[in-house]
Amino acid sequence: MAVQALKRFETGDGQSATLSNVVIRLVLLLAIDAFAIWFAVRAFGEGYLPLGIAIALIAAGVNYVILVKEMYPIRWMLLGLILMAMFSIYPILLTVFVAFTNYGDGHLLTKPQSIEQITKARFVPEGGSAYTWTGYSNEAGDYALWLQSENGDSFLAFPGQTLIPAAEATGLGELDSEGIPESVGDYERLNAFQVASDQNISTIQFGSELDGVQIRSPQEAAQLQPKFAYDEANDIINDLETGVSYTPVEGRWTAANGDELTAGFRANVGLDNFTRFFQSPAFRGPLVRIIIWNFAFAFFSVFATFALGLAIAYVFNDPEFPGRKIIQSFLLIPYTIPSLITILIWRGMFNPQVGVINRTLSDLIGIAPAWTVDPWLAKIAILIVNLWLGYPYFMLICSGALQAIPGDLYEAASIDGANAWQQFYKITLPLLLVAVGPLLVASFTFNFNNFNIIFLFIEGGPPIAGSPTRAGHTDILISYVYNLAFAAGRGKEYGLGAAITIVIFVVVAVITLFQFRYTKMWEEVGEGV
Repeated sequence: MAVQALKRFETGDGQSATLSNVVIRLVLLLAIDAFAIWFAVRAFGEGYLPLGIAIALIAAGVNYVILVKEMYPIRWMLLGLILMAMFSIYPILLTVFVAFTNYGDGHLLTKPQSIEQITKARFVPEGGSAYTWTGYSNEAGDYALWLQSENGDSFLAFPGQTLIPAAEATGLGELDSEGIPESVGDYERLNAFQVASDQNISTIQFGSELDGVQIRSPQEAAQLQPKFAYDEANDIINDLETGVSYTPVEGRWTAANGDELTAGFRANVGLDNFTRFFQSPAFRGPLVRIIIWNFAFAFFSVFATFALGLAIAYVFNDPEFPGRKIIQSFLLIPYTIPSLITILIWRGMFNPQVGVINRTLSDLIGIAPAWTVDPWLAKIAILIVNLWLGYPYFMLICSGALQAIPGDLYEAASIDGANAWQQFYKITLPLLLVAVGPLLVASFTFNFNNFNIIFLFIEGGPPIAGSPTRAGHTDILISYVYNLAFAAGRGKEYGLGAAITIVIFVVVAVITLFQFRYTKMWEEVGEGV
């Protein structure tokens, strides 16, 4: 009995667990901890501070849930919580972090990576020798070089060994017309294709520290020395060739005269990205017009898709309607086709020259509207495409909601003398909005950031004349941010894009909270019906 008692432990729900189960659980936890520690240390070492902190916090949470008795019920959700933290919470926090940095083209590396890349540069010092070279390798993957100087001297070079003059070299094969051996011992000569495809040979230093050479081009090898050296104590990079020192300034290694090294790094810039956005010509220019259209686009998209979906659902709510199920199945087709394909098809249909819509209108009434040139027509075309994409969703939702409304309410209303419109307005719509109201809010939020249809259909065009930045009449905030941060000709500025994204998030959050207040009002109306 004593042995059995020692082999059992109480779990969080009062059930017992065998000693072997506990040991297996602890071993798995130790393995997870070991991996998390290794990963976090690597992340911190490479300069990925947010990722390292995220891994450490997740590992601490896993240990807390596994080891604390009161947290036992959460263990069954542990995998889901980890995935939520990694793929939902962490990207949001990372976006906030990036918004306060200069992360973008020219600043993609961490500071240690930037130092490592810069200090790899080499130069030929004064008096250094340069050679033409021929490469050799053996079956073990070792390399050798045959070097020829401008004055006709030849040398055999191995990694870590002093250069061997040609007269002292042994194991040389037959020489070609240029005095280059076909083989050196068990080393076979590399052809031009092998040299071009080999990524390792150019990283090797051949010869000793004193006379060592390194390949610098397909034709030349030279006695190279490091061009830059990092002074960790003073946090500067010294140019050993020119004597110039470079200090870190906002993610750039900058000299006193303003010269910069190419390999910048990520650095904290505070509120600079937000300041750039609010003080830029982009903000003072077409932004107000874009915001107005953004609200109008989201509102009319939701209103049109909901109205059409509800109308179809209402018509087909009658079980006596002939062919109801077949017609409803056909009406769901837009929902089954990927939106990417649908948008591109509609883009072709609205083509002013060869599109089927303009050709049909031209044949019927002799008019071919300039859908992609006229700002108002472009907006109407986008709303039509979005209506096609969105009405099946609300048709499905409204169909289910309508079937849940008790028929007794309509019978009582008919007895009281209510006509069809009064029944719809006083009974159907209030009860329908109880279920559909939150989905309308979600649809508005989705369309407020509906980048795909704007970019794929017309790329935000037609352009706004006189705009100080790249902007179009159908641009919404998210597509405008894309143009500012990634398509403005200055390279990709992820920090600026993240900052503007946070601004958009605040705007959308305020709108959503405001709309949910009305959703609660609908619920109160529904409860009183």
